[in-house]
Amino acid sequence: MESIKINTEIKVYNNLNELPENFQQLLSSAEEAMHKAHAPYSNFKVGAAVLLNDGTVVQGNNQENASYPAGTCAESVALNYASAMNPNAKVVAIAIQTKHPTTPQEIPSMPCGICRQAILEYQHKGGQDIVILTRSEKGLIYMANSVNNILPFAFDKDAL
Repeated sequence: MESIKINTEIKVYNNLNELPENFQQLLSSAEEAMHKAHAPYSNFKVGAAVLLNDGTVVQGNNQENASYPAGTCAESVALNYASAMNPNAKVVAIAIQTKHPTTPQEIPSMPCGICRQAILEYQHKGGQDIVILTRSEKGLIYMANSVNNILPFAFDKDAL
């Protein structure tokens, strides 16, 4: 029998001031977007902010629907909007901020599987890794230097 070892690295920061200024601003933009989320059913609000290689920041937030599968995640809203408005720009980083409906979170929420897949698509499109930042309500920050760190054995264009 053979085994495969998967190495992943997530950097952990205790507060915003430990990050470079552009990432601090990106997380603040994600928090601003979170407050505008349409989450009347779950009350779980998510904001995302995408940093493009030209310095543009694009926000997105979750958009719920009474028919739950018809809703859209904040990460997908931000990525798709960025691509629609600036199709030739490369995504440098995406920041995510969440707000739990009842209990402030200790641990940052990571993107769902579908959003990880979407980030992977834009990472391939841009030909460069995308930094993923996510912050808990208590201030703890996780940073992955690539979606590959949170999506091992990814299904991508090479599998088609």
